[in-house]
Amino acid sequence: MKRLWRLQVVLSWVLAVVLGSVHGHVRRQWGEQVPRESRPHSVTITEFGAVGDGRTLNTLPFQNAVFYARSFADKGGAQLYVPKGRWLTGSFNLTSHLTLFLEKDAIIMGAEESSQWPIVEPLPSYGQGLDLPGPRHRSLINGYNLTDVVITGNNGLIDGQGSVWWNWLRSHELNHSRPHLVEFLYSEEIVISNLTFLNSPAWSIHPINVKVHNVTIKTLLDAPLTDGIVPDSCLNVCIEDSTISVSHEAISVKSGWDKYGISIGRPTSDIHISRVDLQASSGAALAFGSEMSGGISCIHVDHLRIHGSDKGFSFKTTPDRGGYIKEVVISDVEIDGIRVAIEFIGNLSSHPDDDFDPSELPVIDQITLKNMVGTNISVAGVLSGIDGDPFTAICLSNLSFSITDSAHSSPWSCSNVSGYSESVFPEPCSELYAPFSNSSICFSLPSYSALAVA
Repeated sequence: MKRLWRLQVVLSWVLAVVLGSVHGHVRRQWGEQVPRESRPHSVTITEFGAVGDGRTLNTLPFQNAVFYARSFADKGGAQLYVPKGRWLTGSFNLTSHLTLFLEKDAIIMGAEESSQWPIVEPLPSYGQGLDLPGPRHRSLINGYNLTDVVITGNNGLIDGQGSVWWNWLRSHELNHSRPHLVEFLYSEEIVISNLTFLNSPAWSIHPINVKVHNVTIKTLLDAPLTDGIVPDSCLNVCIEDSTISVSHEAISVKSGWDKYGISIGRPTSDIHISRVDLQASSGAALAFGSEMSGGISCIHVDHLRIHGSDKGFSFKTTPDRGGYIKEVVISDVEIDGIRVAIEFIGNLSSHPDDDFDPSELPVIDQITLKNMVGTNISVAGVLSGIDGDPFTAICLSNLSFSITDSAHSSPWSCSNVSGYSESVFPEPCSELYAPFSNSSICFSLPSYSALAVA
């Protein structure tokens, strides 16, 4: 009877849409919203026919449950509860004013059949998919033009079962670019917390305007090109108290690719990353670019632990890309077991197509790295700007790196860069401590707490 009543509500809502009589809800301010942990309405995925045996496909139950929850958008929202079990599903969309809650030992599993991940257009700011020209597979859990969405739980899991996608990529059998686990586009007031994300086919979390708190992200360390969290053409992102261990880049900050990113014009700004443990076996623990044509600025990073990675920090671009990376401060970092601690590179020549503008030169300016201790490091830094377009105001302060690889003639290598350094060991390149340079060129942000008060 209860299920029948809910079915009637869904059918009534559909009829209202058809008749054009659904009233738009009044958008609340953040502080006026119903607390997310106490949504006034709640449904369980089993009420829509889902079976948590790890074999039954539950794509339709998830889609129907979200559709039903949408009817409560103007009534304080709803919670979709996922109990203990192994819930196999294809891709599904979320709705505004929704909490997706995974109980302890609840696992949402991505289906291994590519047909369960629909084909969608590439991101407008990229012009093509991650792996191939043309369309891409839609992510497992999606949000588009949403407000006030929470994905949380009692340490439940979301497992993309990405190995089949990795094998297709390695064997060149992909027909379209791989999907991500969670993606939000053009959305705001998004919270992701208290969950573990495993084995994404590509990126684990591709967020817009999101707070990520107390999550664990893992893939196999030999999985091809898997990233953890990718803030991309977005504002006001906070990543805190989390652990990320992937193959390619643990956190990668981006803002669009060549003319596509320039034309969309959505910069990435106001990003705070704090108290995060990072590992990226074949890439950088924290990367900026190389897709940065929309611009990246105002980034505050502190209290990181980086280990077992190819690189610690990587700032990447190429001629013809346009855009900028500027006003970045990274502080209070422990590094261990890294090949290159700090990398700036200006010659990544990849482009989505041949229609790029050679006059669009990127700007890398006002990057401050301070208060870092590193052990078991092969190379302290490789800083290589662009001939005729040097990287400027790169500032290093209070860095101490223990270099273990004596095969390198110098722990630092620099070209086409300028900046300032103080209290850095080993002594950096002359470009960073020349007599004419001083700390006045350096950028530093006020504390995050001060920003919050302001």
